[in-house]
Amino acid sequence: TACRKIPVLGLGTWKACPGEVIEAVKVAIDSGYRHFDCAYFYHNENEIGAGIHSKIKDGTVTREDLFIVSKLWCTYHTKSLVKTACSKSLKALELDYLDLYLMHWPMGFKSPHNPSKFFFFWFSQPGETDLPMDHNGMIIPSNTDFLDTWEIMIRFQIQRDVIVIPKSVTPERIKENIQVFDFELTEEDMKDMVSLDRNLRLATFPVTENHKDYPFLIEY
Repeated sequence: TACRKIPVLGLGTWKACPGEVIEAVKVAIDSGYRHFDCAYFYHNENEIGAGIHSKIKDGTVTREDLFIVSKLWCTYHTKSLVKTACSKSLKALELDYLDLYLMHWPMGFKSPHNPSKFFFFWFSQPGETDLPMDHNGMIIPSNTDFLDTWEIMIRFQIQRDVIVIPKSVTPERIKENIQVFDFELTEEDMKDMVSLDRNLRLATFPVTENHKDYPFLIEY
């Protein structure tokens, strides 16, 4: 697989609500964004795709100008489902390929394709659930190993550099967020940033603490 450079700044799309995403993507492309961070779990890839194709159609960009990322959701960690999940994202985005396909979290959840009796916490499509929960409000794990899942995903690009993906659907903020390449941080600025460290994680996914592969038990 040929290596590609990842644009150091991209548009985050988590919690970008339906009705807002298409315009946000169009504004972002017009503002210079070429990297878009997507995921099946965000349930807005169809609108992201619509925004992308609108700007390709009007000649602002080509598909080759863009770096599109999506992610394998946890209920698709079974080897036989990885390709299915990737195909769903490609179909929603109306793309022939992704530039990068990542594992969203290194934990497999009970797959809706292997029915069992459990509560549905977050519905994605009729008959499917993203977060299968037990009676105690905790995630129901699958019996998959993320290393086995990784063996399938190694057929895709899996490398990722340190990048920034600010999320916004507000045109003014989208434009402001990309204006970061005309200054440098001083030593004093860096010291001030280090002093802000509160020694905590902001996204710990607590309903998955019962999972054997829960990644946040390791000290940092």
